[in-house]
Amino acid sequence: MEMALDNLSSAQKDELMSQVKQQIALANAQELLTKMTEKCFKKCISKPGTELDSSEQKCIAMCMDRYMDSWNLVSRTYTMRIQKEQYKG
Repeated sequence: MEMALDNLSSAQKDELMSQVKQQIALANAQELLTKMTEKCFKKCISKPGTELDSSEQKCIAMCMDRYMDSWNLVSRTYTMRIQKEQYKG
């Protein structure tokens, strides 16, 4: 595989890296959505039915907001830490 990468132009390598980053971002978003759905469903839906009542809807909205806020905070903190480590090196 390394030999194949050596044969790519700089532009082709950049394009490949861009595609890989997009795939990673998509996988992360899918995992986030799956985990959020799982956790909020367990927390908010006691008796699954054909519709959500208003309290379930409110609970899910609040749960998802809190989950996203938490995820964003962790993500920002992690990114800042990585950046600090890169500058030290």
